[in-house]
Amino acid sequence: MAHLAGTDQEAHTAATRPEDFLAGLPEIAQDIDGFLTGQLTARRHLSRAELVDGWQRGFDAMVAAFGSVPPGTKVPWYGPPMSPPSFATARLMEYWAHGQDVADGLGAQRTPTARLRHIAHLGVRTRAFAFVNRGLEPDPTPVALVLTAPDGSDWQYGDPGAQEMVTGSAIDFCLLVTQRRHRGDLALVATGPAADRWLDVAQCFAGPPGSGRPPTKESR
Repeated sequence: MAHLAGTDQEAHTAATRPEDFLAGLPEIAQDIDGFLTGQLTARRHLSRAELVDGWQRGFDAMVAAFGSVPPGTKVPWYGPPMSPPSFATARLMEYWAHGQDVADGLGAQRTPTARLRHIAHLGVRTRAFAFVNRGLEPDPTPVALVLTAPDGSDWQYGDPGAQEMVTGSAIDFCLLVTQRRHRGDLALVATGPAADRWLDVAQCFAGPPGSGRPPTKESR
């Protein structure tokens, strides 16, 4: 929660004072772990009520700021600059991913909904980014993606006539691109080498390549 509150504050700055956000990027890039730890320690003294209240106020301010960004303007971030709708989608993805962390920590199960489509869309759009982020050349081979939505319908992306394809459930794809589960623990099927390589590096969040989650004993 403290991390989300801190990052919402950074997102508000990026949307309302992009020059200030950009000015602080070099220092953050030198010590990302220290920056993220600072978000936590700066709020560690707060009571639960104070943390939640501040988090909510910061969230509301961030959402309002997105709505005030002039059309056609790109908002800077830790990855490529984004349009306000894309930026909002990226924040939704962060909330969903860290919500999964909370659920995992509590041993709780969340019911997937059609809102997963936002994260799936981002996972598709960041295919090339995932390669570049690891210092690799993006694979231009067309890959179709067919995901089974929570209601049983299909979500299709890419060229339906592509020779290479990724199939599976939407929830599994979202868990993969947010690196909340190891690929070996997910029922995603890659047909073709380009599709296979994509699933190995998939990452839809900004920042250095994540190490992902280790496989469970059953999938090793």
